[in-house]
This record gives sequence, structure tokens and C-alpha cells, in this order.
Amino acid sequence: MYRFLMSRQWVILTLIALLLIPTMIRLGIWQMHRYEERTARNQLVTDALAAEPVPVERLTAPGHTVTSAERYRTVTAKGRFDTEDEVVVRRRTNSDDEVGYHVLTPFVLNDGKVLLVNRGWIPSDGPSQTTFPKVPAPPGGEITVKGRLMPDETTAASGIKNLQGLPDRQIMLINSEQQARRLDARVLGGYIAQIAPEPQGDTPELMGNPGKEDAALNYAYAIQWWLFAAAVPVGWTVLARREARDRAQKAAEAAGTAQAEPASV
Repeated sequence: MYRFLMSRQWVILTLIALLLIPTMIRLGIWQMHRYEERTARNQLVTDALAAEPVPVERLTAPGHTVTSAERYRTVTAKGRFDTEDEVVVRRRTNSDDEVGYHVLTPFVLNDGKVLLVNRGWIPSDGPSQTTFPKVPAPPGGEITVKGRLMPDETTAASGIKNLQGLPDRQIMLINSEQQARRLDARVLGGYIAQIAPEPQGDTPELMGNPGKEDAALNYAYAIQWWLFAAAVPVGWTVLARREARDRAQKAAEAAGTAQAEPASV
């Protein structure tokens, strides 16, 4: 009754099913790994935001690479803003996905070291992208700033090309090593996204809290792939039984028709 399984059509169908099962299992395992990675990153963000603020020089120094455990940690620094060496970072968006600039202002600490401060987002409302935009001034004199510590931006990590030949005082990436060469100063590794003091008139627009990745979605995808893998042999069995039943029914009908025909004289 199941001899049809040796036909070319069913051999191909069976091979496809045998390939689909391990492939779907592997996809489910990959999604589960993604779930675990995103859950771990979300926990790092939660822990960093919950930690007490510390002086910035406890976590970073000139030439230091900000680690995953240090990212988003709230830090404080006392000094003054240096607006003469201020630059803007091109092609950055705000919470409404409007394209503009981030304002990057050197903050000179009391010991002479420099901390890069991303003061937030401003619109690109100039006559052209080659014109330096109008940037609201930061507080003058000695102040204390608070922000979230961030690692240096790189093309490999961000996907942003570090274009050359940009207009004066415009950059593509926030990178402490590059800024140290430009400023000829001891620049602390990484930078901070300012959260205090809040700017007058709400501009520049401060960076929002870091979002958490949707780890639950990867978990759901993993379960989905494994259910698909389990459904393949079930579907194959249902199809095979249906084919066998249809063939048996046709054979029975053919036999009945043959018996009903009158014998020839």
C-alpha cells in the first residue's frame, strides 16, 4: 500500500522534510542564543541605570576603552565647557526620527583633562549642510555635569562611515582618540550623554534613556521554529496516509468496476 513512497516525487518530498527538520531546530537554537544575549544586555542596562553616580575618572581615563559593564553608568564631572572647540556630529536623529546634529562640546576638568560631552540633538535648520548650525550655548563658568558614559563610536560598531573632507567643525563619529589629536589634549576615553543640567528652552534635546531590546520576541521565534520542526514529520505522515487512502480507494473502485462489467460471449 505504501510502495508509492519509493516514487521520485515522494523521495524528493521526504528528502526535503529531512532537511527542514534539522534546519528549523538550528534556527530555533540560534534564536534562543539571541534571546540570551539580549536578556544579558538588557540586564547590563538595568544595572547601569540603577547604579549610583560616580566621578567620571573612576571609570575612564585617557586611552581607556569603555567596557560593556561601564556603558550607561551615570557619572559626574566638575569643570567648564569649551565652546571654542565645539563640533557637531552629522546625520543624527531625535526621538521623532528627525535628522539633525548632536552637539559635542569638550568639558575641561579641574585637572586639565578633557571629557567629551554629547549635549544633545539640534535640528539642521541652516541654509545648507555645509554651514555650521546655530548651537545654544551651555552654562558658563565652573559647573558639575552628569551623564551616561558611552564607548567611542567606530564604523565597525555603528555602521557609520567616517567621511573625510567634511565642513569645518563637523564630524561623523564621536571618538576620543580622534578628538584628542584634534584638541592636542588628554581626552578621557569614551564620552558622556548629558542628562544634567537640563538646557534652557529644552534645546539641545537631551538623549533619552537607552531602550531595551525585545528579547521576548527571540524567545517566541525559537519556540515557533521548534514547533515548525515538530510539524514537518506530522505533516509528512498525514500526507502519506492520505495518499495511501486515496490510492486504496481508487484501487477498490477499479476492482468494483471490473467485477460489474458483464462477461463477453
